[in-house]
Amino acid sequence: MKKRKELSNEVEALTVSHQIRIRFNETDPLGIVWHGHYITYFEDGREAFGRQHGLTYLDIAATGYTTPIVKSTCEHKLSLRYGDVITIETSVVDTPAAKIIYRFKIIDEKGEIACTGETVQVFLDKEGNLMLTNPPFYEEWKRKVGLLK
Repeated sequence: MKKRKELSNEVEALTVSHQIRIRFNETDPLGIVWHGHYITYFEDGREAFGRQHGLTYLDIAATGYTTPIVKSTCEHKLSLRYGDVITIETSVVDTPAAKIIYRFKIIDEKGEIACTGETVQVFLDKEGNLMLTNPPFYEEWKRKVGLLK
């Protein structure tokens, strides 16, 4: 599902929703999801976003760039348990800076927010140099999805 919405800081974002079922191996002996798996759920969300919008890691690599994560935040609000079906909402935040910012909401089956977070990725060229401006492929992608005119 694709939608546009306004974030609290009035920056427009593209959002993709993706559902997964919590697997047994992601839980502790009490059946509660171990905290480290939430970052993996964020990656699941980034991959779903990329498949829908042509911005997967493979798409980026094909242009000669990589996008390492330089910052990640995760705020736990409710516990998730084995067998729960969760929705990962992934939004890309429009910023003029040479980086990709993703925001995440993990929503439980009751519609309650279990976790929020954000990752920041920068662009490196083939030689590993940090890009201080957006690469041409990313500028074109932003035009295609309506973030640039």
